[in-house]
Amino acid sequence: MMGSVPCVCVCVWQSHMRAQLECGYAEVIGVENLLGAWLEFVRGKRYRRDVQEFSLRLIDNVLALHDELRHHTYAHGGYQGFSIHDPKPRSISKASVRDRLLHHAIYRVLYPFFDRTFIADSYSCRIGKGTHRALNRFREFGYRVSRNNTRTCWVLKCDVRKFFASIDQDILLDILQQDISDTGVMGLLKRVIRSFASTAPGKGLPLGNLTSQLLVNVYLNEFDQFVKHRLKAAYYIRYADDFVTFSADRSWLVGLIPQIRQFMRERLKLELHPDKVFIKTLASGVDFLGWVHFPDHRVLRTTTKRRMMRRLGAGGPPGEALSSYLGLLRHGNAYTLTAALTRSA
Repeated sequence: MMGSVPCVCVCVWQSHMRAQLECGYAEVIGVENLLGAWLEFVRGKRYRRDVQEFSLRLIDNVLALHDELRHHTYAHGGYQGFSIHDPKPRSISKASVRDRLLHHAIYRVLYPFFDRTFIADSYSCRIGKGTHRALNRFREFGYRVSRNNTRTCWVLKCDVRKFFASIDQDILLDILQQDISDTGVMGLLKRVIRSFASTAPGKGLPLGNLTSQLLVNVYLNEFDQFVKHRLKAAYYIRYADDFVTFSADRSWLVGLIPQIRQFMRERLKLELHPDKVFIKTLASGVDFLGWVHFPDHRVLRTTTKRRMMRRLGAGGPPGEALSSYLGLLRHGNAYTLTAALTRSA
């Protein structure tokens, strides 16, 4: 019964939804694709030293990379690690310019195919989606389930523990193999994926690779399909590893948790974060994507507000950060904070 759920749902997804990637290895590694990838990669990076050094002999470097790929002698280099706080600490792994150029070339070919296979309510790292659309969808689902705030709306919220570090590379490659029959493309993806290991060999994807943005969506698309087609969750939103499901029936949401946990463990070898699984009424406020959502409004998360105020106390944020803050605040009820930030400029 429960033990058979992951196997059954995967078979449903495979038999009814799978389509093969039509492009081949030659298209991915073609000089035209590599040059197109360069133009996309270099935006906003032209004055970085490593990018300038690569661009000094751009054509020679691109042709050399193409030649290695064509003769299957390409080897992915290592990573330079550093940490950022946005707001919690994150470890970023930065590949060489040469490798990142290849990541863009792979992404240009694979993204259009895989994006068509994703559900409509997956919003992270997708063209035409993003945080703001996810927030608006959250509000829309709240209205629908509550019937315009005339009945109680319950929200199940979960996220995945140490998501990027926990991705199983063998499972990811198996998922990709179901869609990609070209051995050259699969071999290239294997080199990129195997170039990184976080906590153990065969585990993790690097925060910092463009390919990782696509691959994590491919990985969790297995879960999205399970939720939509097996669990029949009509009101479900995922952004990266955060996801919410809405219902007027609290007991139904409670029943989803063990099924979600089992699928995550058995199919994807992931664990739900033990401290970040909860069911709340929308009226009590649900924290999702930096905002606390209520039936008729949303307010900025307290920790984000405090961080902004600390920067104000230190003399105010620089112009670029100020514009970013003001853009963020336009998407919720934050008149007082907006006024304070504007006065500080």
